[in-house]
Amino acid sequence: SWNNSTEIELDFVREKRLPLLNDLLHSFREAAGDCTGAYLVMMSARLLELRRVLKPAGSIYLHCDPTASHYLKTIMDVIFGRDNFLNEIVWKRTHSHGGARKWGAIHDNLLFYANSAYYTWNQAYTPYTEKYTEETYDSEDEDGRKYQPITLTGSGPTRGESGKPWRGIDPTAAGRHWAIPRKNLAELGIGGIPETVHAALERLDELHLIYWPKNGDVPRFKRYLDSTLGREVQDFIEDIVPIPAKSAEKLGYPTQKPLPLLERIISVSSNPGDIVLDPFCGCGTAIEAAEKLGRQWIGIDITVLAIGMIERRLDKSFGRTGLKWEVTGTPKDINAARNLAARNKFQFQIWACTLVKADFFGGEPLWGADGGIDGVIHFNDEGPKAKPKRIIVSVKGGAHVGPSMVRGLIGTVEKEKAAAGLFITLAEPTKAMISGAAKAGLYEPPGDKSIAVPKIQILRVEDLLNGHGPILPPDSTRSAAAFKQSRPVLPPVNRNPLLQPPQGRRARTP
Repeated sequence: SWNNSTEIELDFVREKRLPLLNDLLHSFREAAGDCTGAYLVMMSARLLELRRVLKPAGSIYLHCDPTASHYLKTIMDVIFGRDNFLNEIVWKRTHSHGGARKWGAIHDNLLFYANSAYYTWNQAYTPYTEKYTEETYDSEDEDGRKYQPITLTGSGPTRGESGKPWRGIDPTAAGRHWAIPRKNLAELGIGGIPETVHAALERLDELHLIYWPKNGDVPRFKRYLDSTLGREVQDFIEDIVPIPAKSAEKLGYPTQKPLPLLERIISVSSNPGDIVLDPFCGCGTAIEAAEKLGRQWIGIDITVLAIGMIERRLDKSFGRTGLKWEVTGTPKDINAARNLAARNKFQFQIWACTLVKADFFGGEPLWGADGGIDGVIHFNDEGPKAKPKRIIVSVKGGAHVGPSMVRGLIGTVEKEKAAAGLFITLAEPTKAMISGAAKAGLYEPPGDKSIAVPKIQILRVEDLLNGHGPILPPDSTRSAAAFKQSRPVLPPVNRNPLLQPPQGRRARTP
């Protein structure tokens, strides 16, 4: 909506001294209303900054739907220059879609701009369809290789050697000239073709790359199917399908795009070692694609939710490779944590869940009437085919906590038939809370009682920030021995309540 933030961003745009952009934004506000107008101001301010940091060899892709793509196209023409517009790419983002008295909306747009004439471009190809190859590569030579006979002449006569007869065939008589398919030769890895046209034709014939029709017609070039790179990428993308609803890749983020789409974009417009910036990184698809392709990357998002999702995604995809990354803007000490809790309790809850790698997004954040559930940790200690078990996470960011909250978590764990519960608190837990958690007993994994863990653990945010996390049950992907070795070794003096062994049970060193 149009508010004080919009006015501040509009002042920022005015400072850039682009009168046409300023006039456009005022006109768009009048034409499209305050809501769309505020969105366009917000985007303009960011597009100006992206132009500032974009290298001469760089390019930018803006993903949008048809609701505002025409407004954004005009704004980008002003900011990046109309001559730097390269494509409006159409991505078929969904299958057939019923429309209420209109054409079904099944596509999104990607506006593709360069920053200069020297932008990076690595030609990409897509495989031919089976139907296309059957219809097009319908010729076959003696050894069974399929090929397509393509023309060796171009339209229009010429006065040079390319217009003179070769082996009794005169292209000028047909209003054409000899044309060597050098692009196809490059695909075949053939170099050293002579510069003169007739000599090049002789060389192609020596390589058995010319097809001679029996009726004496103009010879043609043999373009072999097994030597082609495929079809050059087009501005209509239909071979990259949307993420299926039940796919493991799908994270529930409303604007999530398939990983192959971002891999294609990053491959064609950057080289290994280049920097990829995604300033609206959402669930981190561009970041994962950039890492897979050997690019450096920076991702920006406004919510803790997105940052937490990206960290989990990176850990899942690259954790075993030892990949390290840095997160800025999230709390790094207890004072920053208190500040976040005071400003936005929901963002604090999500951030606290990230400290224990809990799931907090399952289509919708676990907010509101959550029944004491702020996050869930899934694990499996009975083999890969067994149903995963759950650990309930409850987060409290208030200044005061009490034993009733621990009893509430115990009740939620029992009601949900979960294995255990984690109580994360910003405030100092009371002795009664610690005692109540201890009385809940232990969760004992099947098969090995020696690796039991407290059923209810109380975790201070301060301890989590210092690297003292919860003791979690083993997962089926690790052996019990590996689990014992991986249990955290904590300093002798530690106020983390989970170190208090349950009364009346044997104590064990974590």
